[in-house]
Amino acid sequence: RSHHPVAEMLDLPFLPFCVLLGGLGFVCVAFVSAWCQHWRGGFALDGSAQTFNWHPVLMVTGMVVLYGAAALVYRLPSTWSGPKLPWKVLHGALALAAFGLAVLGLAAVFRFHNDHGTPNMYSLHSWLGLATVLLFSCQVGAAPLPGEAEPPQAAATARSSPPAAAPPGCVGLGEGWAHPGKLSAPLLPRKNGTTEYKRLPAEAVFANTLGLLILLFGVLVLGALARPSWKRPDADSPDSCQVPAPLR
Repeated sequence: RSHHPVAEMLDLPFLPFCVLLGGLGFVCVAFVSAWCQHWRGGFALDGSAQTFNWHPVLMVTGMVVLYGAAALVYRLPSTWSGPKLPWKVLHGALALAAFGLAVLGLAAVFRFHNDHGTPNMYSLHSWLGLATVLLFSCQVGAAPLPGEAEPPQAAATARSSPPAAAPPGCVGLGEGWAHPGKLSAPLLPRKNGTTEYKRLPAEAVFANTLGLLILLFGVLVLGALARPSWKRPDADSPDSCQVPAPLR
């Protein structure tokens, strides 16, 4: 473990880190909801532009915040001893909720496109977004059911390299971050030359702030997954700093 003063200053225990991350996730959802409500006309289910507004809200809530929470469940010290079934149920419930919101988010954008004669799947954003949900569905489908034993080799692999379960989440976090940039692009000045940032529309500044918050959330989640001292104590890693729980 590094004893550098900066490293020690940033050495936040896991539970306070979770509280901080949970607050940041709530802020991300609140910001994207306020953006769509205040600047984009609110929400509806009639195929109008207000129907499309469900898309960024549901994607950020599901594929960014809930998926990040599901990925970190097994970093909780409470999961390192005692029965695992309740934690498997919690992990699965969060993952299924994230997947369900992602499907609803896709349904909202397809409904909007179809009602307005807009082609579906015409942009890199749409290709990556659909690929993310498909990969995530494979990940959810391949997970063992609560109470079902994992193959020993698969369990050992998951423990020794927890970030290996994160690639779909990485794409999902990037896909969620792309929403503010995609929607705020028409707000930016199109003339040659530069424009002072303070002269940008308030919505563009708000969207940029939202994008940075979502990016920060993703970086913190991936950093927590990669941090050796927060891995399960039985991880097959020489970098693990935790003491294994006593055998029962």
